[in-house]
Amino acid sequence: MVLRNLSVALCVFSCSFAANAAAQESVVRSLPGTEPLTLTGDIASELVAGVDRFLLRELELSIERRAAYWQRNFSSHESYVQSIEPNRLKLAQMLGIRDPIATDTEPRMVSTVSRSSLVGRGNGYEIHAITWPAFGDVHGRGLLLTPTSGPTRKQVIAIPDCGVLPEQLVGLVPGVALESQYARRLAENGCRVLVPLLINREEKFPRLSNREWLYRPAFELGRGLVGYEVQEIMAAVQWMKQSGGESAKIGVFGWGEGGLIALYAGAIDPRIDVTGVSGYFDSRQNIWQEPIDRNVFGLLELFGDAELASLIAPRALIVEASRGAEAELPGGTGAPARVVTPKLEDVRAEFERSKQLVAGLNPNPPVAMVVSGDGTGPCGSATALQWFLKELGNKDENFESVGQTLEILLKDFRPEIRHQEQMHEIDRHNQAVLRESHYVRQERTMGRFNFTSIAEYERSAEPVRQFFYDDVIGRIDALPLPANPRTRVFQETADWTGYEVVLDVFPDVMAYGLLLVPKDLQPGEKRPVVVCQHGLEGRPQDTIGEPGSHYYSAFSAKLAERGFVTFAPQNLYIFTDRFRTLQRKANPLKKTLYSVITPQHQQIVDWLQTLDFVDPQRIGFYGLSYGGKTAMRVPALVTDYCLSICSADFNEWVDKNASTRNPRTYANMGEYEIFEFDLGSTFNYAEMAALIAPRPFMVERGHFDGVADDWTVAYEYAKVRHLYAAQLKIPDRTTIEWFDGPHKINGRGTFEFLHRHLDWPEPTPKKEP
Repeated sequence: MVLRNLSVALCVFSCSFAANAAAQESVVRSLPGTEPLTLTGDIASELVAGVDRFLLRELELSIERRAAYWQRNFSSHESYVQSIEPNRLKLAQMLGIRDPIATDTEPRMVSTVSRSSLVGRGNGYEIHAITWPAFGDVHGRGLLLTPTSGPTRKQVIAIPDCGVLPEQLVGLVPGVALESQYARRLAENGCRVLVPLLINREEKFPRLSNREWLYRPAFELGRGLVGYEVQEIMAAVQWMKQSGGESAKIGVFGWGEGGLIALYAGAIDPRIDVTGVSGYFDSRQNIWQEPIDRNVFGLLELFGDAELASLIAPRALIVEASRGAEAELPGGTGAPARVVTPKLEDVRAEFERSKQLVAGLNPNPPVAMVVSGDGTGPCGSATALQWFLKELGNKDENFESVGQTLEILLKDFRPEIRHQEQMHEIDRHNQAVLRESHYVRQERTMGRFNFTSIAEYERSAEPVRQFFYDDVIGRIDALPLPANPRTRVFQETADWTGYEVVLDVFPDVMAYGLLLVPKDLQPGEKRPVVVCQHGLEGRPQDTIGEPGSHYYSAFSAKLAERGFVTFAPQNLYIFTDRFRTLQRKANPLKKTLYSVITPQHQQIVDWLQTLDFVDPQRIGFYGLSYGGKTAMRVPALVTDYCLSICSADFNEWVDKNASTRNPRTYANMGEYEIFEFDLGSTFNYAEMAALIAPRPFMVERGHFDGVADDWTVAYEYAKVRHLYAAQLKIPDRTTIEWFDGPHKINGRGTFEFLHRHLDWPEPTPKKEP
């Protein structure tokens, strides 16, 4: 749940921070054994800015790092295709192409606009409205332009941009100039042409597009809207191969979003002989600024557009530098984004890079780059289509753009009905995958644990933990810097001294937080530590009772008053789009926010364990809301945390993200960064808790917490209870506290849990006077 009221607290904090800084002593008082902290300004803002610089640098470095993932064999075309096949399979996995293509792909003529499926005629061809089975219960929809003279060897799938209707690409309705009606012009030159419908970017909810709304659940379930649309093209290719015979040549030509789909389809499906990409081909280093439905987890580790082109080789590729399908998505509920025309110099550079990647092939692949006008001319230029048809087997070297008059039979045209049907089928497929996801996780994740003893369980958990880190969270392959701790006193009470702490983690990445040290420490005494994690848009100061932070019940300060050492870290989820775009930048690198947060916490724990007054074996974690999300992920990976408490967040997490029926779903809300690739088939909260086990684990849950309904929390926690009590025989190490309250720290059962499992006595109740 978003802690929206905390935005008021941020203003209060900014003023109080400045006042505290002005009132500080001229000589900084530091924790013994550390350097003075002299940073000024908003350290949380600098923390986020530093991670941003780190990720932007990683994006640039990804280009040169990709070579390590390729083992190209140039000894022959056949050897080359075989050598790149593993990467083709990896691309399919990234796109979420996991559902079998329909075996019966025969198109069906549909009469949604009139009594006949025939919607138009051109000179030598007819235009029919069709659907075809694609995968699951999902069909492709569009138009089929069929030569009346009989079968043809030239089969083309002409993919429009997602903002262009198939009827516009054919000329049945206005909206696309004749010179860019490449589907119609290819039919006029003797091709059988299929024109598919793509999901558009109109608003499903205020400032949330249709494409993003379908993308969100699909991404959580290990799929993607782009992958779904590529599968529709693959099903159409299969039908064309079956109906046109083995001698038939198949080409795919797309513009804008259609160019994206054409490029991926050509890279994935070797049955496509010729691929044409117009108004799209570019370096993808700025993919984080593009519409989020294009987000592919891990893409830039292996692929830019040049590497995708190398998967098409030795087959033909035509790249057209033309005006793109431009759009500006302002964000709000959905992710802010932009679609721009690729700069001509960038298209040339990426195209040249693609040629260099396959320069060892002999003979060289048939590739061509065509410039429409100055690179911003209309798509589907005569030169581009001439190259395309030549590679498809056109004997006439002189391509003609005839543009004959159409006989339009379209009546009562209502494209929104067809689009709604397409939306409904994809949504229904997502929900069907969601219903099966529990069983997939049981086999894929829980099935890997050994329950014969605690020791065997812990041994079996280690490879699962590595999988969670490497393939779900995303591991940063870099050694951390020395911590170089810097501290200063920021507040003192009768019970504790508070220090601001900054630690180095990676270049430009630091950890920052507040350390509260009880004043009754005895010489040589080692105390337990509770790491107290704030929620969305929060700050460490909120956990000690800053004005407006009532959600936290000052839990880090209260625990320090009870004798615990506490540390409240600053997490990355602050400053709205600033942190959400960090997730956008991380995902193409196969990373997430928690790829950074996890090593930050490891550095914090490593440093805490060096302090003379800390017992390194008794460091626990307690997080609220987004801090509760952290409580599920970080202790699963940072095993130095000896227990974890998830407050105001634990629920059936996959359903909350992927369901479009759950009234609490994130599918319709503004947290566009919240979705994590393929959690559906890997780790729900019960599976994350299984990586915390056999360490103690607790859930704190208010009945009126809007994060989820009680019964979904109980459903997911029942799996955790079964693990601890029935399978591991340690029922005393887990519990859930239900309390009559909202989204907040309750601090009753959880405090008791901390005292018991961190082996620290509860304070003696004060006697009434």
